[in-house]
Amino acid sequence: MSEVSAKQSTEANNPFNIKNPSLGWMIGFLFVVSFLGLFSVVPLRKIMIVDFKLTYPSGTATAHLINSFHTPQGAKLAKKQVKTLAKFFSFSFLWGLFQWFFTAADDCGFASFPTFGLKAYENKFYFDFSTTYVGVGMICPYLINISLLLGSILSWGIMWPLIEERKGQWYPADESPSSLHGLQGYKVFIAIAMILGDGLYNFCKVFGRTLYGLYLQFRSKNEGAVLPVGARPSPPEPSMSFDDQRRSELFLKDQIPIWVSVVGYVGIAIISTITLPHIFHQLKWYHIIVIYIIAPVLAFCNAYGCGLTDWSLASTYGKLAIFTIGSWAGASHGGVLAGLAACGVMMNIVSTASDLTQDFKTGYMTLASPRSMFISQIIGTAMGCLISPCVFWLFYKAFHDLGTQGSAYPAPYALVYRNMSIIGVEGFSALPKNCLTLCYIFFLGAIVINGIRDLVGKNKAKYIPLPMAMAIPFYLGSYFAIDMCIGSLILFVWTKINKAKADAFGSAVASGLICGDGIWTLPSSLLALAGVKPPICMKFLSRKDNTRVDNFLNS
Repeated sequence: MSEVSAKQSTEANNPFNIKNPSLGWMIGFLFVVSFLGLFSVVPLRKIMIVDFKLTYPSGTATAHLINSFHTPQGAKLAKKQVKTLAKFFSFSFLWGLFQWFFTAADDCGFASFPTFGLKAYENKFYFDFSTTYVGVGMICPYLINISLLLGSILSWGIMWPLIEERKGQWYPADESPSSLHGLQGYKVFIAIAMILGDGLYNFCKVFGRTLYGLYLQFRSKNEGAVLPVGARPSPPEPSMSFDDQRRSELFLKDQIPIWVSVVGYVGIAIISTITLPHIFHQLKWYHIIVIYIIAPVLAFCNAYGCGLTDWSLASTYGKLAIFTIGSWAGASHGGVLAGLAACGVMMNIVSTASDLTQDFKTGYMTLASPRSMFISQIIGTAMGCLISPCVFWLFYKAFHDLGTQGSAYPAPYALVYRNMSIIGVEGFSALPKNCLTLCYIFFLGAIVINGIRDLVGKNKAKYIPLPMAMAIPFYLGSYFAIDMCIGSLILFVWTKINKAKADAFGSAVASGLICGDGIWTLPSSLLALAGVKPPICMKFLSRKDNTRVDNFLNS
């Protein structure tokens, strides 16, 4: 990697150019970029929900769940679900507390248990007793978890050991394990290639469906027909059910004036155009203006595509900003950091736009006031702008290895996005030997697999792995995939034994496991900040190493 790349990589790790990330600057950054997406999509709520009648599957499912709680049977079931959640929340919290006592040093405790042997542990194959990932595995579809496991086997079980055998031929034998010129480069860039291939395919698919859907909408409108639902025409307006008539009436009753949206968007855009260059010096005012001119169009596309497919492409639009703004700024003018900052701005705008329209759909189905939902969204966004940096700061201070591979919190996407920005600015000069060829293969492979999934139909596609899910363990390891597969196995067995109970209480059990372990992080962070260390280190050694340790201690 060149000297400029190395410098910018260091800057990208510390975007505020000071010894420690400034909490105030992080809060300020979020406040000036997080509300733009909300104001950009408000004028389109009637078009999306009432005129186009987009389904927004997640928003609709949430609405049905909320409506079910307001029935006698639903209220009774909800009470039982809350009790189940509390029970498993307590178990998960206490299990986290119990584990803490055995983690006095690195690689200590149950999280380092060599479940399948020490050699498998070296290649990241082990069960780390994380109730969080077990709970996540119970929630995620089986296909996601199987895809993660297949990606783990392909990378850590086959590819990385084979590439490591070519140490000294494909990359220098004395290269640091964390260097992008060594094995780490293959792990990171091949994962990026798969993510980009999957993202590009889904972007083209969803964007194409968006354009085709818009074409059908406006063609039907010009022909005097009623606007269609997806690709099919809606029933004539007089045949609308009473529920739909009541929903539309209430949804359109609390109007949010268009001037509020325009003034809000333009006002915040002006403020952020002035302030962002002071936070990120590499991001110039003209970069920000271009982003804000394009962002409303991309926010509409993302919100519309999400309504059709339930798939938000916020990360794809963020990658587009990385490559565009990063290459525009150039390596000599901090292009790496400029690309990452632009990615943050773009993702905030397009993701909040799709989230708000999902919530509007939920409000439409539950007869909630759109104005109240918009205000609630603003309040929630403001709370997020304060809470998220505080949580990050707490992790940053308490866990000094945050973002380091092999740590409890490796933050894999941080490294992935940073290296995307490096590629966007400097090309492929940082890649070790044959890495680019492998990247091409996996990039095209991700596109081909997605194409096959769409060609064979939904029934057969559920047996074909997802490239995006397969790519995640390429860098991170296999342990969390094993945890999630165990979660899937628990749910599968439970479903076979008692499907009704599994359907009713599976999400409550999973949520309790996730929340209990997550809440334990707060007291463990406070203990770390106070300098309180666990009393015991539980390590696992081979018989040979154990004999050597015993001999050393007895000497």
